Amino acid sequence: MYDVASPHAEEFIDHAEVMATLDHARAHARDAALLDEILARAALRKGLTHREASVLLACELPEKTAELYRLAHQIKLDFYGNRIVMFAPLYLSNYCVNSCVYCPYHAKNRHIARKKLTQAELRREVIALQDMGHKRLALEAGEHPTQNPIEYILECIDTIYGIRHKNGAIRRVNVNIAATTVEEYRLLRQAGIGTYILFQETYHKESYEKLHPAGPKHDYAWHTEAMDRAMRGGIDDVGLGVLFGLESYSYEFAALLMHAEHLEAAFGVGPHTISVPRIKRADDIDPAAFANGIDDETFARICACIRVAVPYTGMIISTRESQAVRERVLPLGVSQISGASRTSVGGYDRPEDPEENSAQFDVSDRRSLDEVVAWLMEQGHIPSFCTACYREGRTGDRFMALCKSRQILNCCHPNALLTLAEYLEDYAAPGTRELGRRLIERELTRIPGNKVRERARAYLEGIARGERDFRF
Repeated sequence: MYDVASPHAEEFIDHAEVMATLDHARAHARDAALLDEILARAALRKGLTHREASVLLACELPEKTAELYRLAHQIKLDFYGNRIVMFAPLYLSNYCVNSCVYCPYHAKNRHIARKKLTQAELRREVIALQDMGHKRLALEAGEHPTQNPIEYILECIDTIYGIRHKNGAIRRVNVNIAATTVEEYRLLRQAGIGTYILFQETYHKESYEKLHPAGPKHDYAWHTEAMDRAMRGGIDDVGLGVLFGLESYSYEFAALLMHAEHLEAAFGVGPHTISVPRIKRADDIDPAAFANGIDDETFARICACIRVAVPYTGMIISTRESQAVRERVLPLGVSQISGASRTSVGGYDRPEDPEENSAQFDVSDRRSLDEVVAWLMEQGHIPSFCTACYREGRTGDRFMALCKSRQILNCCHPNALLTLAEYLEDYAAPGTRELGRRLIERELTRIPGNKVRERARAYLEGIARGERDFRF
């Protein structure tokens, strides 16, 4: 049944093909010659098939795993440089009609406080995020036909883009909402969203149906084929992800790459981002109840394998993970992280009330955005608040062409420095500001072209004078 270009979920994510892939990977986990061959192919920076990458994930030879990690680090630098894009999730509503057994928003949970932001409350949330320095948001909402209809989501997007507070502005709104129709994806595109994000949760159909016993999300095909409908609706940047811990990680990994291959085959554009969340403790949810949790070393290997298999994609690690784990995987290919996240409805504008918890899951990294920015710079990364590609029309196949040829760095590197400079001027603590100014001066010398370097310097001087929103 396996057909990478098929519009049908059970054909482009064919269970028999996944199982054959896992058998192949286990059989060659200690095959040094094959592992060397796959690593050599990965070093060409053209990506790997799901079967090749699954062999690397199953590798039982420590020296080959060390080589994988070195290669993942270098490939990330080659495609994205040493910049790390910053974003924050913004929860609009936790009303939901689904019965996902791993999520506290499930319809039968009577412990959690149900909340939905009014437009006035949303404005306060956005201003709080702007006052931190955020420029890029990921909107989150439960699935509910009357509480969270598409009209509500569109109104929220319009409100967010319209808010100007001091030097603050949200320049890119990504959206993570339930699978919907081509017509509604078209409306999201017209509203100016950046990336449409939807986690598959698990690609194992039998497990998927057990984990989603009721509600619209129970329909495996409807959910799994959502990205195809989004593409047909004109959204050319989509973000994939699974919730590791629900099913065997090797199964999810192979199927996730098959989904990426499907998008390439069917639309000519693979996933703009891939997220790798792990199940976390939340109200009414105990991760220990799920038998497929993965340790930190396995998590690190998954990240490295995704980077070498899909070198062009942005890889996202959220504040589900601790500072220590994020520090472990940042050198292995991560290009985007969240900072100072709140997973409750209304959590940015006011302190969370422990008696009225509306959080989706526990946050492990509770540092402020300024602390995260300073930490990244101390680690040798450039914290980037850039949204230029989205606003310059460099999306979908246009972005991918630049990324795969590694030309995107000509824009991304100076843009990262410019947006970091804005953050330093408007929001940073004195120590962070000084650290950032030294980093910018050092990184300016790494811009290869004299014209671009001098133009960047001129823009930086403009930022110091109070001007904003320069971009390449």
